[in-house]
Amino acid sequence: MTITERIFFLIKERGLSQNAFGKAAGIAPSTISDWKTKGHTPSADKIMDICRVLEVTPEALLTGKGIDEDEVKEAKVDYKGKQLLMEYEGLNEDAQKRLLTYAKKLGELTKLEDL
Repeated sequence: MTITERIFFLIKERGLSQNAFGKAAGIAPSTISDWKTKGHTPSADKIMDICRVLEVTPEALLTGKGIDEDEVKEAKVDYKGKQLLMEYEGLNEDAQKRLLTYAKKLGELTKLEDL
């Protein structure tokens, strides 16, 4: 996830509107719009204000540590995905590692077959 994607993820997670976030951080709505539509990133002088409003450390915002993992946890899992997770959790650590390796290799094979 990029810094901008993290910001919008956190705005949504905190239940803020973009307007409310902008007012609290002292950032113009047009600037926030540019982040979203033009792919711009926030200037360095605004990072601390953004972090204050979103209640996150600069390290977390810049690296994704603790944020990107939260996004993965929020991912929707269907019935088959839940079955797979239950099977995975029932395995010992070595078997879990093997299963992850198998899944990665299967994904690579599938991509090659699609070529």
